[in-house]
Amino acid sequence: MGGVPSTPRFSGGSRPHETAEYLIGAFVGEKSFPLASDYWQKLLELPLNLHWSSDRVQQACLHFAQNNCYTRHLAKILIHLSWCLQECVSTSDASSSAYVKALNAVYVSSVFLKHLIENAKTDNFEDLYMSLNESEEIPSNVPKEQSIEHLVVNSVLNFLGRVDVSTDTYLLHYELLNFMLVALSTQLLSGPSLGADDIHPFFDAAMSQPTSLVNLAIRKLLVNYITRPRFPLKASSYYIFSEGYRPGVLQRVGSVAANLVLLPLNFFASSSNEASRSPLADNSLNILLILVHYRKSLGMDHFKDKIDYSSPDSLPKEESFFENPYCKALENARDIEFDRVDVEGNAPGGPVVRLPFASLFDTLGMCLADETSALLLYSLVHGNSDFLEYVLVRTDLDTLLMPLLETLYNAPRRTSNQIYMVLIILLILSQDSSFNASIHKLVLPSVPWYQERVLHQTSLGSLMVIILTRTVKYNLSKLRDVYLHTNCLATLANMAPHVHRLSGYASQRLVSLFDMLARKYNKLAEMKNDKMHVPNGESKEENSLQEDMAAELHIYTDFLRIVLEILNAILTYSLPRNPEVVYAIMHRQEVFQPFKSHPRFNELLDNIFMVLDFFNSRMDAQKMDGEWSVEKVLQVIIVNCRSWRVDGLKMFTQLRFTYEQESHPEEFFIPYVWQLVLARSGLNFSPGSIHLFPADLPLQDNVGEEAEKPQKGDMKGNELKIEVPV
Repeated sequence: MGGVPSTPRFSGGSRPHETAEYLIGAFVGEKSFPLASDYWQKLLELPLNLHWSSDRVQQACLHFAQNNCYTRHLAKILIHLSWCLQECVSTSDASSSAYVKALNAVYVSSVFLKHLIENAKTDNFEDLYMSLNESEEIPSNVPKEQSIEHLVVNSVLNFLGRVDVSTDTYLLHYELLNFMLVALSTQLLSGPSLGADDIHPFFDAAMSQPTSLVNLAIRKLLVNYITRPRFPLKASSYYIFSEGYRPGVLQRVGSVAANLVLLPLNFFASSSNEASRSPLADNSLNILLILVHYRKSLGMDHFKDKIDYSSPDSLPKEESFFENPYCKALENARDIEFDRVDVEGNAPGGPVVRLPFASLFDTLGMCLADETSALLLYSLVHGNSDFLEYVLVRTDLDTLLMPLLETLYNAPRRTSNQIYMVLIILLILSQDSSFNASIHKLVLPSVPWYQERVLHQTSLGSLMVIILTRTVKYNLSKLRDVYLHTNCLATLANMAPHVHRLSGYASQRLVSLFDMLARKYNKLAEMKNDKMHVPNGESKEENSLQEDMAAELHIYTDFLRIVLEILNAILTYSLPRNPEVVYAIMHRQEVFQPFKSHPRFNELLDNIFMVLDFFNSRMDAQKMDGEWSVEKVLQVIIVNCRSWRVDGLKMFTQLRFTYEQESHPEEFFIPYVWQLVLARSGLNFSPGSIHLFPADLPLQDNVGEEAEKPQKGDMKGNELKIEVPV
């Protein structure tokens, strides 16, 4: 079974199927068709309804890879794709031949481009041969100063940005997003940290597009995510998914279509569940995240003409990276509801992306169970100060926080990276004092997904405390991840001075958190003491074990101190508003006693015992008939809170934890984004070709034990830094 049929027919009298066989066979064959040949019109206009097996498509790809070096057919079909898209933008008729040709061009180019990328033999992707032969006559409408990849990326982004998604244009929008996934998949073949000499043709082309087009593309990708356009299943014009006439070779090459580029057809129609999703929105978000998190070192050559070597101040202080225009566009996006006078979206610093923040907020709230949406929310609250401010002034913070907290609640069924992302988002939000105050004012009628007990009329702040302490408990027993502990405690510490009417259950969990960490600390201390009594002459392994144990003991000492700081902050700044916290401390006061003389804790515990002495003495002064009940104890605490004076307590500087990215965030984000893309987009890439992350990593949502396995580029290793001001 060859790439070219044995008896090709290329005449007006041949049947469409046989002509399609010939046209595709000629595309992958040895003969080079000039760019101006009428062959290209016939190839792109003819309905390519072929029934090819995956083996035959693979063989056609091999033929193409052998011959493309001198036929340059990939470069030529990409030029034709660019021309078709330019025509589509200039015409309002979505049923025109330009749309049919653009669909066929993007189908064919995606299949063969993916094969070339997946099997590239060099790091600079010379095997793509993205240029015309010197002998080729270049038409006047092909800019000589532009590379072909720049031309096609410009045309794709221009179409995506300018043409609205409709019943008639949906499919072309979707296939162009698939094409961009394929074109940008060169990143899978290299590591996340790119130097100045590393080449990714389509990435470099995307990054060199004009700012106006970058803003247009970012806006449309986010609008697609917000509006979530559905595939028009009932549209008669979408015969491509019917059992009859189907233009487009990619849909008729057997199961390989799903493996090469497209989602399987049953993604759209297999069930009402799947049909309710928006593949266009999903792929728009995939492309957005890939572009936004691209990062490349400029290298010293970039500065050689700008450096005054006689002045040490002019030398680069550290490795420099180019400014990613897509990241900048996302960071500078503004709410469309403000500055309405500025209809063009211009700002003092130049044009910016205008978005409906309200709709974006609501869409994120609906989709945060998905990791890609959580990653988008992180990118916005970390990079875009306007969006972060918008989130912080919303009165319905539960829209975002409830799905985030539910993700933490279901930690055993989530990936470790997803848990980290959620915790970072909560940490960023907790850096704002108004957020910490408002979450305690928002009362939830119920929390249906919380199974341990019925939570009725619980504040959002109390629920956060419950879930964060529960996450630490889960981590203690399963993951044993120090970084996760740190993040949870950092968020709790930021919240502590603003706690208001913490629920009884949340207060108990907070004191139990100290008890859990204390038991872990005591266990480590006992093991360390036992090792110290071992006779001299122990092995290097035992010495190393003792050092590790001492380091872990030091870490848990810090954790215990942070929890004591949290309790101190509540007692110091808001004791009268938190009688349940006082009750929880009184109820479990024995857990603090063993640490009363500990040099790291004694000052903090002095405050706690001063509070205990005050309320214990008030309890002793009460004349009680019968046994003390919880209600009676609480009533005494509430009454005596009015006479409590904070004057006797030692005041400590408030802990304030902030999130800061490390200098090489791409080491985490680029592999993470691509793992999510491969798991969700239908782009099936050969594991043997992937160097960006270990190819044996599961690409689906990890559950159970898989969720406990650290992955390459975990945030705990290289992505986060938490600072505590002195």
